[in-house]
Amino acid sequence: MDVGRLAVEMAAATAGDARMARAFADHLPDSHTARHLLERLRWILFPGLHGQSEFDVTALGARLEVELGDFHADLLNQVKGAFIHWGEDDSGGRAEKVTAEVLEALPDIRDMLSLDAQAAFDDDPAARHIDEVMLCYPGVRALTVHRFAHAMLNLGVPLLPRIMQEHAHADTGIDIHPGADIGKSFFIDHGTGVVIGETTRIGDHCKVYQGVTLGARSFERDAQGDLKRGVKRHPTLGDHVTVYAGATILGGDTTIGDHCVVAGGVFLSRSVPPGHIACGPRPDIRLIVNPNRPGVE
Repeated sequence: MDVGRLAVEMAAATAGDARMARAFADHLPDSHTARHLLERLRWILFPGLHGQSEFDVTALGARLEVELGDFHADLLNQVKGAFIHWGEDDSGGRAEKVTAEVLEALPDIRDMLSLDAQAAFDDDPAARHIDEVMLCYPGVRALTVHRFAHAMLNLGVPLLPRIMQEHAHADTGIDIHPGADIGKSFFIDHGTGVVIGETTRIGDHCKVYQGVTLGARSFERDAQGDLKRGVKRHPTLGDHVTVYAGATILGGDTTIGDHCVVAGGVFLSRSVPPGHIACGPRPDIRLIVNPNRPGVE
């Protein structure tokens, strides 16, 4: 095999592919650095529960000052790269301003995550202590990334929030677009296979189980046949809504009212008024004797 020839062919194919042109731009945000930032973020938000736990609690403020300083420097570099890669002008120091605003949001993000962890503990009898929730539950891990990425996206940071959210998706099996707007005290139970689309709106004190999809009904196209972007495509959940395992709720004009319950396996593409339970027909269950059970000749 002529490896040199193959390398030349691959390099030429890459250089000639217009879809790859931006990949060679300066300051492309780095996926590895983004993951490292997330691990440091978890320590900053909840020291002692994540990362290095050996520190003097009386000197926590000083330790956090050092950690936040390093975190700020690395995050700023990534935010700058995202703006430059996206072709946006940073000559006015926009990246510095946005990065500072993201860090100023950390106390509020921490408060929201504390409520999320409490909601998980309050609603799950399998949890023995809230530390178990914060250390082990994939829903809390996914929401930690989401609430930080959502803050960045709201401040106009391109690309980087999505990179971070996809790390959470890979780690937990929970796919939340950073654009989704999620209220306080949100509990994702088990979590595997949960999908929450970009324009989803979720109220306070909601709970969803594994396999739930909050998705789009269809994708509208303009007169040229291109996808319409920036329109609401995903559903809205009111306050105190529970969606059980395997349910699918679709459509930007679909609203599930306050204090509703959506049963497992239900497929919904229309709104449900407040205070209702949405359930499908009862399945016809048949019991058949197993001829291969022990003791049967």
